[in-house]
Amino acid sequence: MPPLFEEPNPGDLLEIFRFGYQHWALYVGNGYVIHLAPPSEYAGAGSSSIMSVLTDRAIVRKDRLRYVAGGDRYRVNNKYDGRCSPLPVSKILMEAESLVGQEMLYSVTSENCEHFVTKLRYGQPMCDQVRDTMLTVGAAGLGLAALGIIGVMVTRSRRQNQ
Repeated sequence: MPPLFEEPNPGDLLEIFRFGYQHWALYVGNGYVIHLAPPSEYAGAGSSSIMSVLTDRAIVRKDRLRYVAGGDRYRVNNKYDGRCSPLPVSKILMEAESLVGQEMLYSVTSENCEHFVTKLRYGQPMCDQVRDTMLTVGAAGLGLAALGIIGVMVTRSRRQNQ
């Protein structure tokens, strides 16, 4: 994992570590980021920002990185550079600036802050955070289902032996 609080360059994706999830922003230079912020997203929001699952709208904001990160750790994470070519920085920044102040659709699973910034950088929205969560939830569900089936089988076996 790269060091936290490293100096970003314009066009870099920033992963901000909140309690229980990550918030994503695009660094645009001079200490500013552009990010998709549901009403509950603010520095130090912690678990209260998890309430963003209940909203379907968010605002594109331009804020100081130190305000958005608050006391939370962050890192540059251009994680898709190995499989996707980033757009030219000038195009990324122009598109990002043109969206500031706009209200956009928001969905934790398909139109969240990571989708927003990856679309700006690569031209296509991507989000491993959602995929990884779905895989974890799916695996946990399968585990619980297996335990339930084993429990039913043990109970039936005991009844048959009595």
